[in-house]
Amino acid sequence: MIPFLEKIKGNNFVVLGRAGMDLYPDPPGTKTEDATQFVAALGGSSANIAAALVKHGSQASLVTSVSDDAVGRFALNQLDKYGIDRRYVRQVSGEFRNSLALAETCLEDHQSVIYRNGAADFQMTVDCVEKVDYATFTALITTGTVFAAEPSRSAALHAINLAKQAGLPVIFDVDYRPYSWPSREVASKVYSKVAALSDIIIGNDEEFDFMAGGKGLGLEKAKNLATETKRVVVYKMGEKGAITFTDNNEIHTGIYPVKALKPTGAGDAFMGGFIAALANGLQIKECILRGSASAAIVVTKAGCAPAMPTPQELDEFLQKHPGPQKPD
Repeated sequence: MIPFLEKIKGNNFVVLGRAGMDLYPDPPGTKTEDATQFVAALGGSSANIAAALVKHGSQASLVTSVSDDAVGRFALNQLDKYGIDRRYVRQVSGEFRNSLALAETCLEDHQSVIYRNGAADFQMTVDCVEKVDYATFTALITTGTVFAAEPSRSAALHAINLAKQAGLPVIFDVDYRPYSWPSREVASKVYSKVAALSDIIIGNDEEFDFMAGGKGLGLEKAKNLATETKRVVVYKMGEKGAITFTDNNEIHTGIYPVKALKPTGAGDAFMGGFIAALANGLQIKECILRGSASAAIVVTKAGCAPAMPTPQELDEFLQKHPGPQKPD
């Protein structure tokens, strides 16, 4: 038994990272350049993960900054709608703006346009993370996007140290977005530092390749991270499934094939389903499969946060689906 998994069963998570606005051309299938109307929803990987967790019955508190304007207030209202605790969300004035994503609900020639210049969430400071009472939580979750710029990078690293001092496991979703970083070299160095501080690391094959410094090196990187200490490392390979390294074991799992409507939201849904299952004390393999099933559900629906399944929807999906593909 890995000791920190017991702590996660408290099912109360503090999540670092952005909350933004997603705009979807409506109806589904419409190209952005042809759209005459859009549907707005909560966006941002960390907010999506928090929404997924709350839908699964967990508690989640978000730590971030939003712009002191209409879009920032939209994000706050959406956090309230999903039942995400926002006591640690700070509004910032000036020229800082909330992240904004225009994402199409289609597979063919899919376009996602992200606006991140002068992002408000990068204004999360050391003071922000020091306001958090880490002793009241059972794990800290962070996505890689919080480390792309200062002062957010230093604040997030400080939050991880405070969380570890309070005995909290650290869960790291690599979530590498090149457009946010000054260089690949800086990103690789920072991510490797964060991974060394984390207890659970989730990323895809390209992200682990990137951390390892070259194509084809990521699998060995993931394996080494797991053997350095008692970590859980999930190495996702898209349609080929995932390999999870834990306690000197390798767990190979496949995906749940579905007729997808869009490609976005799968990673955040996986995180929500996987972590909520860990909190419920399920075996690692079952947790991975519930995360994979959650991802499969989300890509069949419009939106990201609105598409996150409830436990009932997830159970119904698993009962009706013939089962995951044999892992490659």
